[in-house]
Amino acid sequence: MGAEALQFFIACAIASGFGVGIAAFGCGIGQGIGLKGAVEGIARNPESSGKVTVTMLIGLAMIESLCIYALVVALILLFAHPQAETIAALFGAAH
Repeated sequence: MGAEALQFFIACAIASGFGVGIAAFGCGIGQGIGLKGAVEGIARNPESSGKVTVTMLIGLAMIESLCIYALVVALILLFAHPQAETIAALFGAAH
């Protein structure tokens, strides 16, 4: 059981790393595109800068929340899986 639990933990660690990396990459691209659009909109119509800025900030917060959700799922994979006690025992952690 110990070797299987360790393999599962290693797979979870790799999946968590890739998942958060892909989420951060996608969120960064999305935020960059959103910021580009807001700056172009303000450059074309400077009077609308207040409304565009507020809308942009709300949009950036929504995009960033997707990356935070990916981080939460990664943390759940690492620390709340069924073999957590077995992994802790393998590493010698008192649980």
